[in-house]
Amino acid sequence: MAVLQQTTVDSLKRSEAQLSARWLADLEVSGATRNLKADDLKQQTSEFLRLLTRALEKGGAQSISSSDWDEVRQFLEKLSHQRALAGQDSQQTAHFIFSLKGPLFTLLQEEFADRPALLAEQLWEISQLLDGLGMHTIRTYQKSRESVIKRQQEELLELSTPVVKLWDGVLALPMIGTLDSQRTQVVMESLLQRIVDTGSEIAIIDITGVPTVDTLVAQHLLKTVTAIRLMGADCIISGVRPQIAQTIVHLGLDLQGVVTKANLADALALALRRLGLTVAKAV
Repeated sequence: MAVLQQTTVDSLKRSEAQLSARWLADLEVSGATRNLKADDLKQQTSEFLRLLTRALEKGGAQSISSSDWDEVRQFLEKLSHQRALAGQDSQQTAHFIFSLKGPLFTLLQEEFADRPALLAEQLWEISQLLDGLGMHTIRTYQKSRESVIKRQQEELLELSTPVVKLWDGVLALPMIGTLDSQRTQVVMESLLQRIVDTGSEIAIIDITGVPTVDTLVAQHLLKTVTAIRLMGADCIISGVRPQIAQTIVHLGLDLQGVVTKANLADALALALRRLGLTVAKAV
């Protein structure tokens, strides 16, 4: 990337306040200020222009991957991360940079009005520079957004597999939805940890909310049961509906002696009997 004229850099530095005002106005018109505080946006535009001018003074408009642009990149990365957390879309985030072109072009037209060839050169260089910074903003936003989505998925996964203490020594894990490898791992980790924390002797896995049971689902269940037994606890699977029972038979699946019950109430009653407890109606 060619170096900008010193005249251009000086003009940017001299007109920071004017540029910031024009930039804010363009952002407002384009709708890019939606859900953003005016004071925060004003501070961000002023800080970016200051960092941009400082980077240009250090090394001109060379590659933005150089160390001279570290502060600018870090600013944009922080900005993108904040916008991703706030639910801003990528277009609105990238427009923060691209909307600066208009005010900068106007400034350069005023500065080089009597030198059209030099004006065209400087406009091209500024455009290339802002395009590079805008693309860096988009890439950072996408990474931040993917990180947010991944964390939300993990949180939802944990919420969808709660371990409930039904009685002293009895835990229950009601499952809803499809059981895959990732979810099985979360189930085992949370359930085994709760067994250790509570010293429970029996764990009930309720599959009432699992729509279908195939060979893969059965294998995941068996892995969980095996892990529970290795922890010194017993396991009961409840919620085995007639359709699931028929599917298991048709598939020729072997649950290897795993105790199953039709509903959670029956499983709890069995667990209490194994603990030597009896539940009776109050007279």
